[in-house]
Amino acid sequence: MLDRLKSWLGFGSLSNEQFEQQRRDLLKQTPVPVLWLFGKTGSGKSSIVRYLTGATQAEIGNGFRPQTTNSSQYDFPDSEQPIIRFLDTRGLGEAGYDPGDDLKQFDASTHVVVVVARVMDHALEDIITPLRTIRAARPKRPVILALTCLHEAYPFQQHPVPDPFEPSAEATNLDEVSLRPSVQTTLPELSRSLAEQERRFAGLVDRIVPIDLTQPEDGFEIPDYGGKRLEETLIEMLPAACRQAILHLDDVRKALRDLTARQAMPTIIAYSSMAATAAATPLPLVDIPAVMGIQSRLIYVLAEMYDQKMSADILLKMAGAAAGQVALRFAVKAPLKFIPFVGQTANAAMAFAYTFSLGKACCWYFGEIRNGHAPLPEDLNKVWSEQLEEAVAVWRNRRSK
Repeated sequence: MLDRLKSWLGFGSLSNEQFEQQRRDLLKQTPVPVLWLFGKTGSGKSSIVRYLTGATQAEIGNGFRPQTTNSSQYDFPDSEQPIIRFLDTRGLGEAGYDPGDDLKQFDASTHVVVVVARVMDHALEDIITPLRTIRAARPKRPVILALTCLHEAYPFQQHPVPDPFEPSAEATNLDEVSLRPSVQTTLPELSRSLAEQERRFAGLVDRIVPIDLTQPEDGFEIPDYGGKRLEETLIEMLPAACRQAILHLDDVRKALRDLTARQAMPTIIAYSSMAATAAATPLPLVDIPAVMGIQSRLIYVLAEMYDQKMSADILLKMAGAAAGQVALRFAVKAPLKFIPFVGQTANAAMAFAYTFSLGKACCWYFGEIRNGHAPLPEDLNKVWSEQLEEAVAVWRNRRSK
C-alpha cells in the first residue's frame, strides 16, 4: 500500500520533463476566464478589475498591454500564470470606432462580455451600435450590463440599506429585481434611469447588474456596493470550467497582503485547476494517480517558494492524510462518472477543493517553519481540514445560488 501511495504521489513514475508535458496538456484544457470589458473611459471598468482582483489602481494601470489599435489586455496576477484575463476596449465613443479588429482578436477567447456604463449616462449610442455587432457574432455568449455610479442618482446620500437590488423571493428575472417597489418609491430618479437603460439594452444583454464600486476615501459606508452581486453573476454566466478561479478570488485578494502568499496563490489555483481537469476524465479511478501526482508537485513547488527543502518522508507526512481521504472520496464518487456531466462536474469540483486546501495548508506549514516554529502533524491536518471545509462550503454555496 505504501508503494502504491508513493507511485500515486509521483515517486519514480514521471520525470520532470514528462510531468511538464502533462502539465502543459492539462493547462490547454483548463481555460483562463476571459472578461471583455466594453465601455467608455470613466465608466468604471478599472473599478471592476480592482474589486475582482484586489490589485491597486497603479498595478491595474501598468498591467494592461496593447493588443489592437483600440484595446488592451490585463492578465492577473501576471501573464505567466494568469488566474483571470481582462480585455479593455478604449476606442468606444470615438468617431469611427469599428469593432472588427477587436472581434478578430478577442471573439474566440472571450467567455463573457461585460458592458460597463454609468447608470445616469444616456448618451450610449456609441456603445450600443458596436455592441449589436459583437452580440450578432456570437449570440449565445453571455453579455452582462454593469450599471455603475449609482450614487449619481442620489447625490449626498449613502447607499440604500438593505440593498434594494438583491432578488426578492418572488423575483424570477432582472426586471423584477431592479424595479422593485422599494426602488421606485425611495429612489424615483434611479428607478426611471434603470428602466430606460433596460429598454435601451433590451435584446443585447442577458443580465443587468447595478453596482457602485468606490474608493474608501469617497466617503461611502459600503465602498463595494453590489460587488458580490457582480461576482455571483459572473460565476453563474461563465462556463463551468472557468468558474473555480472566480469562486476563490476572495483568497486571491487576501493573498495580496503577503508577498510569498501572493506568489503562491496563482500556483495553487493553477495546480488545483489542473487537478479538476484531470479528475473530469470519464474513467472511474483513473484520475486518482493523476490528481495525487499533481498535488505532490504542488507541495514541492510551494516548498521552494518558502525556501524549504523537501524529502520523500516529509512529502508522505504532509500528503499522506490528504491522499488517503482523496482516494476514499474518489472511490465513493467514482460510480457517478457513469452519469454524464453530473459525476464529472462533482469529481472536478472535489479535486479542485482538495488540492486548493492542501496548497493553502502547505503555505501555512512552510510559513511556520520559516518563522522558526515546528508544527506537529496533527496541526497540519487540522489546518488542512479547516481549509478543505471552507473550500467545499464556498463551492456548495455558490453552486446552490
